[in-house]
Amino acid sequence: MFDGKFRAPVDKAVKPVGAALRKTGLTPDHLTILGLLVGVAAAVAIGAGYLRLGLVLVILAALPDLLDGALAKASDTASQRGAFFDSTVDRITDALLLGGIAWYFASEESAHMALLPYAVMAVSSLISYQRAKAESLGIDAKGGLMERAERIIAICLGLLFPVLLIPILWIMLVLTSITAVQRFVKVWKQAAVAPVTAAKIEMRRSRRQSRRVARTERRRTRVPRRPT
Repeated sequence: MFDGKFRAPVDKAVKPVGAALRKTGLTPDHLTILGLLVGVAAAVAIGAGYLRLGLVLVILAALPDLLDGALAKASDTASQRGAFFDSTVDRITDALLLGGIAWYFASEESAHMALLPYAVMAVSSLISYQRAKAESLGIDAKGGLMERAERIIAICLGLLFPVLLIPILWIMLVLTSITAVQRFVKVWKQAAVAPVTAAKIEMRRSRRQSRRVARTERRRTRVPRRPT
């Protein structure tokens, strides 16, 4: 939800930062790895019961994830490899953070309560898979009530106010489950017409390819003019 509404303004705001980072010699992959390392530290701090320290580290881990895209655009190094790497690290970081919360619950609450962040992680992985699978099929699956940005914000609120951490995770579980249903319905409806759309796209691609081949053949058979 936040990603769709605030992505463009945020990208515009961090664009100058990306240009400044380009001068440092850093690459987007460096920022992605830095965010992962800070995420590991955040998970350890949360698991050990230092929730406020974990909150600070979660925020610090989010900054490289916010800036790596701006740096990629500023340095003209955006690539499929970078996008794949960034997405993979995001999933790892999410699992680490919720794993840290599960460890904290097992130590401070009860072993059964550790299943709550596990359930949130499981459903979060489902909605990420839904988007990845849909996009591999040429279908849009973005959107929903509880995407990654909302989950990170909710976790930060729970770490800031520990007494609310368990209720917030229950709310996250419900909203994430609703998001999974929303994406399923969205993809299901698009999939009904996807074969027709794919056929049209393939037809247009074939026509463009035919025109390129025809232009190339005309260039090859063109008789060069003699100099006068």
